[in-house]
Amino acid sequence: MASMLAINWEPQLRGIIIIIISVGVLCGSVFLILGTNLGARLGFLLSLSALAGWMFLMGAVWWSFGLGLIGELPSWQPVPGQTILQTPSAVKAAGVLDPDAAVPADTASPAEQAEAVDELLVANGWERLAESDPSFGQSAASAGVEIEEDGTLDAGRYQVVNVFDKGGERYPKIGESVDFIAFLHKPHWIVVEVATLVEQREEPGRAPARAEIDDSQPRRYVYMIRDLGSQRVPAAYVTIGSGIVFFTCCYLLHSRDRRVRINRSTGLAVPARE
Repeated sequence: MASMLAINWEPQLRGIIIIIISVGVLCGSVFLILGTNLGARLGFLLSLSALAGWMFLMGAVWWSFGLGLIGELPSWQPVPGQTILQTPSAVKAAGVLDPDAAVPADTASPAEQAEAVDELLVANGWERLAESDPSFGQSAASAGVEIEEDGTLDAGRYQVVNVFDKGGERYPKIGESVDFIAFLHKPHWIVVEVATLVEQREEPGRAPARAEIDDSQPRRYVYMIRDLGSQRVPAAYVTIGSGIVFFTCCYLLHSRDRRVRINRSTGLAVPARE
């Protein structure tokens, strides 16, 4: 009874048992039918080759479309030691701007510093993303996680005002439009500009006031790099491994057929007794 309760309450143990029973019933039944008609060795070889061939086709579909057994999805990861940049000098020191870029002095107002840094980013090859761009929302969400986990700003006390994108080009290409062989990527960087909001007074029974940016507070810049993940890697392992097993079984079956054909040839036939 204790074992049955453990199976019912442990999803991982229950899943392992279900997989073992499924493989034993499905694969075992096919092997049993083939083994009774062709023999144990040949039946096992045929059933194994069929299973490996099916796994090879399924893994190829997973590998092509990124479905089924997938790995880690692409995500924005913080640049170690340079994730949250709180001054224009820190932005330059992190390598976001060219070494010769003239950053505004620390004595300038926060609004002037933010405007100058935005112009320098565009001048240094960074692309300002529109709010309707899907990358804007993804990077803003990742930057919010970094800001809150670092303790720089609390949730609801900041707003993402700008997102700057750079890199990520695919290569090699044939011309400008043919990119079906562009399997390599250049590093993809992003800088998220975060502004502090003015603290609003909450009154019972009244709708919250519209968020207002506090221009007296300096802007923060979240510096991140794109991690392409390993979404198709498990499917690639399944495809390659199943393909090796499948073609090996096909070779063994072909070798067996050749030996049988040679043994049944007239030159080696045993003469019948009178």
